[in-house]
Amino acid sequence: MSDPHTDKPDELAGTEQPFVQHLVELRDRMIKAVIAIGVAAAVLALFPGPGALYDLMAAPLVASLPKGATLIATNVISPFVVPIKIMFMAAFMIALPVVLYQVWAFIAPGLYSHEKKLVMPLVVSSTLLFFAGVAFCYYFVFGQVFKFIQSFAPKSITAAPDIEEYLNFVLGMFLAFGLAFEVPIAVILLVRMGILTVAQLRQYRGYFWVIAAVATALVTPPDAGSMIMLLAVVGGLYEVGIWAALLFVSQTKAPESDGEISKS
Repeated sequence: MSDPHTDKPDELAGTEQPFVQHLVELRDRMIKAVIAIGVAAAVLALFPGPGALYDLMAAPLVASLPKGATLIATNVISPFVVPIKIMFMAAFMIALPVVLYQVWAFIAPGLYSHEKKLVMPLVVSSTLLFFAGVAFCYYFVFGQVFKFIQSFAPKSITAAPDIEEYLNFVLGMFLAFGLAFEVPIAVILLVRMGILTVAQLRQYRGYFWVIAAVATALVTPPDAGSMIMLLAVVGGLYEVGIWAALLFVSQTKAPESDGEISKS
């Protein structure tokens, strides 16, 4: 006599293998991303080297210091560890297109064919925008910020910043400006996911400027020049995002025929 409890069909039957396959694919994609970062790090270790990379990163600060002043290391292992961290940060940025491509390749099978054709341009755009934010911070913001800070230093104080503190400051600023430049991508995703419409984005433009002003005041040092520059750039990118959202949504709209919307 059959037991009704043992004869009840398993709702999860047949789902184990696809789930395991997804985990295996995720692992393989992560390994490829890590390998790309490792290769970039190995190349940077040979040329120009960790020390030269740190000198390049510290150049905007050193240029603003009094003549003869340098950065110091208050930790015994800092002269070794900090340049290595800088090297891996640079390696990650160099390998970022490969990392984002692996993310795209993992989620692509779950997208419709009419969506796939614009996902890759979105990945490329987000990479370029992040690089643009980091470059803007390094070449334009750092010079203004460090000059502003040094102008307030009393003559009785000899500036000698610690290299680890400077590293933390740079990483925070790079991340803040890199993410700030991703505003167009965020706008496109909000519209594509149906959270907001283009009309609402235009209607809420004033609120965005207020929020952006508060955010830039928090992430930038107490320098009005850098805050105004970042606010102007973010506001401009918001307008670009609205225009791009119109184009993106129209291009990723599902076709009429059933054959066109099938996943491939």
